[in-house]
Amino acid sequence: MIAVVALATLRTAQLTIPPDLLARGRLRIGDDAPGTRTPMLDIYHWEPNANAGKPLLAALEKGVPFTSHYIDMLAFDQHKPEYLAVNPAGTIPAMVHDGTLIFESTYMIDYIDMAFEGPALRPSDPYELWRMRWWCRFFDQYVGPATSQLGWSTFVGPMVRQRDQDELKAAIERIPTKERRIAWSKAIYGSFSDEELAESRARLMSGIEAIDQALGDHDWIAGDNYSAADLAGFMMLFGLPVMFPEAANDDRTPAFMGWLRRVAGRESVRTALDKGTGRFADRFRELLAG
Repeated sequence: MIAVVALATLRTAQLTIPPDLLARGRLRIGDDAPGTRTPMLDIYHWEPNANAGKPLLAALEKGVPFTSHYIDMLAFDQHKPEYLAVNPAGTIPAMVHDGTLIFESTYMIDYIDMAFEGPALRPSDPYELWRMRWWCRFFDQYVGPATSQLGWSTFVGPMVRQRDQDELKAAIERIPTKERRIAWSKAIYGSFSDEELAESRARLMSGIEAIDQALGDHDWIAGDNYSAADLAGFMMLFGLPVMFPEAANDDRTPAFMGWLRRVAGRESVRTALDKGTGRFADRFRELLAG
């Protein structure tokens, strides 16, 4: 049985896509030059972590060939004209399939699963399919924002603040949407309030406990089969035992920790995470060694 945790307090996901982008229908990215062909699948991503890792893992799990484009988030590549020409929203990741832009990371998993052959990432059983979608929403709207806020306050923000202040100001001004400019400003300058950080920690304490309970009778989040929910949840949470060990450890949440290690052992996940750098690679290695 799925543990329900404070559903009434779920944050509504902010719309970070310029409204006119959705009105355009399919947005095609340029035309092939004479004698060339657009690669079948292009994935624009940062480190294999959180949202950026979802389409990478989905393509690797299904064995889909793709062209990788590394977008350095800490250098604000996602807000530069070259990337905005691909994804006008200025968000990471982005995916282009035969010239058509696909955005929003969780839905990229669905798209890859439907568009390409390979192992299914969505259960055929209706109840397991419902569980998969419920947990994807839980990861995106409940624990995901909390994990991101702690990560920004302890890791990303301090790194970015070492850059030239005029460069930072100009980078923030280039961000296409107001809500993203506010979010980046708070992250860069470390202006999350004590109350906001306390709420994020509380969400993670309760959220990881709920996941642990849900895994009590199954190896995988949706039931008996590995699915998009496992992929999405792992990308959000694999660094948590290092970043916030009070919430996730072998004594408090043994089923959750076992699940993290099962996902980490998959060939597709090893392939993606082995390409990570810095703390992301370190956290993955520590998880495997645990």
